[in-house]
Amino acid sequence: MNSILIADDHPIVAEGLRCLLLKNGHNIIAICNNGLEAYNQIITRNPNIALLDMSMPGMNAIEIMEKLQGQNSSTKVIIYTMVNDVGVLNRAKELGVKGYLLKDFAMAEIEICIVEVNNGRDYFSSHLENRMTINDNGGIEDLTTLLTFAERKILSLVADQKSSKQIAEQLFITEKTVETHRRNIIRKLKIPAGNNALVLWAMKNVK
Repeated sequence: MNSILIADDHPIVAEGLRCLLLKNGHNIIAICNNGLEAYNQIITRNPNIALLDMSMPGMNAIEIMEKLQGQNSSTKVIIYTMVNDVGVLNRAKELGVKGYLLKDFAMAEIEICIVEVNNGRDYFSSHLENRMTINDNGGIEDLTTLLTFAERKILSLVADQKSSKQIAEQLFITEKTVETHRRNIIRKLKIPAGNNALVLWAMKNVK
């Protein structure tokens, strides 16, 4: 019997998943409402599967997976999310995510996903947007895959025409750190020099 941890800061969603998984014979060992609690429970209780919402207080699913890298954890992570973003998906794959589901379809796909993961196969939702074109190497062709998770966060805020000061306040980092990230983004994406070049690129290319 699978031991499964559920992490979601929306109680109704978490309870719906719990009821469905219990009905299908799974053992729910913990329900967490924030990322830090989920990380600690994974480390201490070592569930077979951790079903993580992408966006939670404390730590998001990607940050949890990054911290698990140095812990030799055997827990298999399945992410379910509203985020249909190529960069986030690519980072999750780099970190060894076993399943990636979209919330709109998670209830219909979760059992299939768990079966596939238990059989040693990865499962990525069939409903991911067609713009996420898979290349021959199994990677996803998108310029933003060159960026770190933090850089992609900042790029999305730049696309919303946020100033460096506003971004710094929203992400609780210094304005100097934001400027460093902006320079790195420009360099990695090879954006030509010019006034507001990054803003214009982001507004055109970031969905």
